[in-house]
Amino acid sequence: MPELLLELLSEEIPARMQARAAEDLKRLVCDGLKDAGLTFERAEAYATPRRLALVVDGIPETQPDVSEEKRGPQVGAPEQAINGFLGSLDGMAMDDCEQREVKGKTYYFAVIEKKGSKSSEVLSGVMQATFTELSWPKSMRWADIPGVRWVRPISSILCIFDSEVVPCAIGPYGSDDVSSGHRFLAPDPIQVSDFADYEKKLHDAKVILDPAERRAVIEADAKRLCEEAGLVLKDAPGLLDEVAGLVEWPVVHMGIIDAEFMDLPPEVLSTAMRSHQKYFSVLDKDGNLADRFIFAANTETTDGGKQVIAGNERVLRARLADAKFFWDQDCKHSLESRIDGLKDRVFHAKLGSVFDKVERVEKLAGDLAEACGADKADAMRAARLAKADLSTGMVGEFPELQGIMGRYYALADGDKPEVAVAIAEHYAPQGPGDACPSKPVSVAVALADKIDSLVSFFAIDEKPTGSKDPFALRRAALGVVRLILENKLRLPLKSYFGPLFSKKPAGAVELNEAFDEFVKTAELLKFFADRLKVHLKEKGIRHDHIDAVLSLSTEDDLVRLLARVDALSEFLATDDGENLLTAYRRAANIVQIEERKDKDQYHEVKTDLFKDEEENDLWQNLHAVQDSFTVSMESELFVEAMAGLAQLRSPIDKFFDNVTVNIEDDSERRANRLALLRSIKTVMNQVADFSKIEG
Repeated sequence: MPELLLELLSEEIPARMQARAAEDLKRLVCDGLKDAGLTFERAEAYATPRRLALVVDGIPETQPDVSEEKRGPQVGAPEQAINGFLGSLDGMAMDDCEQREVKGKTYYFAVIEKKGSKSSEVLSGVMQATFTELSWPKSMRWADIPGVRWVRPISSILCIFDSEVVPCAIGPYGSDDVSSGHRFLAPDPIQVSDFADYEKKLHDAKVILDPAERRAVIEADAKRLCEEAGLVLKDAPGLLDEVAGLVEWPVVHMGIIDAEFMDLPPEVLSTAMRSHQKYFSVLDKDGNLADRFIFAANTETTDGGKQVIAGNERVLRARLADAKFFWDQDCKHSLESRIDGLKDRVFHAKLGSVFDKVERVEKLAGDLAEACGADKADAMRAARLAKADLSTGMVGEFPELQGIMGRYYALADGDKPEVAVAIAEHYAPQGPGDACPSKPVSVAVALADKIDSLVSFFAIDEKPTGSKDPFALRRAALGVVRLILENKLRLPLKSYFGPLFSKKPAGAVELNEAFDEFVKTAELLKFFADRLKVHLKEKGIRHDHIDAVLSLSTEDDLVRLLARVDALSEFLATDDGENLLTAYRRAANIVQIEERKDKDQYHEVKTDLFKDEEENDLWQNLHAVQDSFTVSMESELFVEAMAGLAQLRSPIDKFFDNVTVNIEDDSERRANRLALLRSIKTVMNQVADFSKIEG
C-alpha cells in the first residue's frame, strides 16, 4: 500500500524538544487520519537537530465507498415537495427511487452511492490541522505573518503520498518532494520518492535520521577511543541522548585537559564539561577522573579532526580557568563565614530567608539525631553549614554543585568527614534513582531539611494540587519515606510534626499566630500516607493491602506500618487467610444487609442467649484472638498477630454451617447472633480493614 512521508526542515531544534515533538507529530497525524476515516498499518517518527520526519505505511489509495439512504416525501405528496426532494439527490430521477411502507404509509426512498474520495485529497487537510495543533515549549514567529509560530525558522516542507506531493504549508513555505542533506557536508537538494529512498539519500548526504542510531554511533566510537587509550567512558545516558540531538552526522574525538586544572574537584571538571560544553568525562582504570574528554563534532575534516580537537581544548581551557578562579577565591574564606550571607537570600516570602530555614533545620536535626543514631553536635553542625555554599562563587556558576562544594569547603576548613558528607548528601534522595543517605549524620540532616520544608509549606497552606507542586513537596515526602524505611528508623512522625505546627516558623511573616496543630498534622500525615502508597506500589506491594492497613491505622511509625502490610500480605497468601477473608465478607454482608433493613445496629453480645455450641465456641475464640492480638501488636509480632487470626477459621465455618442467624420467631436471639457476626468484623479490623481487600 502507499505510504505518507513528511519532513519539516528548519534551523536547529533544541535537543530537549526533539523527542517530544516527534511523538506529538506522530500522534496528531495518526489521530487526524483516524478522524478522516483512513486506516494505516504503521507510523514512525524521527528527529534530528534540523528536521522532524514521519512515515505512515499502509494508507489506502482511496477512502471506502459509502452508501447513504435518504427518505423523501410520501407517495402522492404535492409536486413541489417531490421536486424539492429530487433536487437534493444530485441528478437522480424519480424512477431511481424506491417506494417503501413505513407505519402504514408509503414513502419515496433514494439510495445514494458515494464513491470514496482519494486519500491524497484528505491528507492535505490532515497536514494543515497538524501544523496548527503542534505546539512547542518555546516558539518563534514571522515578523510579517501574524498568527504563524514555529520552534525555529522553517527551511522546507517535504510531504508526499504514493510519490505525489501533498499540498500543505506553514506560513510562506509550501510542500514539495525535495529535502537537503547535511548543512556543511552535503547541502544540495535531494529529491525523494518514498521513505526508503529518503533515508538512503539522507545517509549518503551525511545525515543519520534515527536518533537511536546516532546515539549508538556516538557511544560505540567514544568507547573505542577510550579503550585505545586504556581508559573508560564515564556512564552518562542523559548526556548521550542530548548529544545525539545536537549532531546529524556524529564524528567522535578525544581531547586533553590541561594538567593545571586536574587538582580541581572532579565534580567541578565533570560539571563544567557536561553542562556547558556537552563533553563526556573519562575515567582511568581505578575509576578516577582522567585528563581526557570525549566530544562529538557535527562534521568531518580533512586533518582527522586536529583543528576541531584543538578548538574544543581551547574552549574548555577557558571554561576551567573560570572554575579554577572560583575555587581559589572560595577557598580564601571559611564555609562558616558565608552563613550570614544567607540572610539576604529569600527562601519564601512568608517563611523568611534561607538563614531562617537553616536555623530551623539546625534545631530539628539536633532533635532527630538520637533517633538516627547520630551525634547531636555533628548533626547540628552539618545542618548549620549545609546551605552555606550557596554564597560561594562556584555554586553561583554551577548551581547543580550545591551541597557537593560544601563538602569540599568543609573538609578544607577541618570539619569532621561525617559532617562534610552530610552537607553533600542533605538534598538526597532527589528522585527514585537517587541513592539514599545511610550515614547517621547525613540521614538526620536530610530528614530535617525535608521535614522542615513540608511542615513550613503546609503551615502557610502552600500544598501541592493535582497538577502543581512548585515546591517539590511530593519529592520531599517520598525522600522522607525512603530515608525512614531504608534506614529502618523508628520515627513517630506526629511527635515531630505537632510541635512544629504549634508555633510560628522562625522568619515567618504575617502568619496566623496559632496554627490548628491537629488539623495541620492530620493533613500532612495523610499526604505522607499517599506518598507511602506510591512508594510501596513501585515496590510491587498490592495497593489494596496498603489501603487495608492505612484506612484503620493511626500509625505514624513507617517501619511498623510496612511490617503490618507485609504481614497482612503474607497471611492472605495462605489458605487460612483466603478462607477467613471469605468468611469475613460473608459476616460483614449479612450484618450490613440486616442492619440496613432494621435501621438499627447490633453491638452487644449476651452470652446467656447462646443456644448452640457453635455460638459459644466462636465467642470464646474471638476473645482469645483479641487477647493474643493485643500482646502480639504491643510486641510488634505482626506475623504472629496475623497467624492468630487463623484460629478463627474453623469456629466461623462451623457457625455458618450449623447456626441460623435470621430466626423469624426469636428477634432477641437474632439480634444477638448479628452482634456476634459484627464481633468478627470488629476483631479482624484491628489488624486491617479487610473490606478493602480485592479479589
